[in-house]
Amino acid sequence: MGRSQQTFNKSEKEKKRLKKREEKRKKMEARKLEKEANGSSGIQFAYVDEFGNLTDTPPDPSTKKKVKAETIKVSIPKSEKREVTFDPVREGKVSYFDGSKGYGFIIDSETNEKHFTHVSQIIDDIQENDTVTFELEKGQRGMNAVKVKLK
Repeated sequence: MGRSQQTFNKSEKEKKRLKKREEKRKKMEARKLEKEANGSSGIQFAYVDEFGNLTDTPPDPSTKKKVKAETIKVSIPKSEKREVTFDPVREGKVSYFDGSKGYGFIIDSETNEKHFTHVSQIIDDIQENDTVTFELEKGQRGMNAVKVKLK
């Protein structure tokens, strides 16, 4: 004779499924009895007043404001064209430089930001506290100073 196809795991899953169905039926009956006891019928509504607060009373139709559809703007306002005079050459001071390691840091005189520079991007020989001119280029960890020259 063949073995039964009903395993322990299958029977446990079936019991859980039936238990869940029974709990759902009981909850539905409890809600039905509560509805009959309270006498509420239908869906409860929530309204939003002019200040954005939720209320259970509907708004007064006499305070309604009329808005023409043409006055509603659904786009980003156009900005005026401005001429941007951006000078790529910046000025700064060398805060740290180690020639043996091959790198250093320059502090921008306008923004006081520190920028990394590598010896391969330096045109003139520089030392700490020198005033230099440089350009910025995006690197792996932020903006790097390139084309570094003594001022």
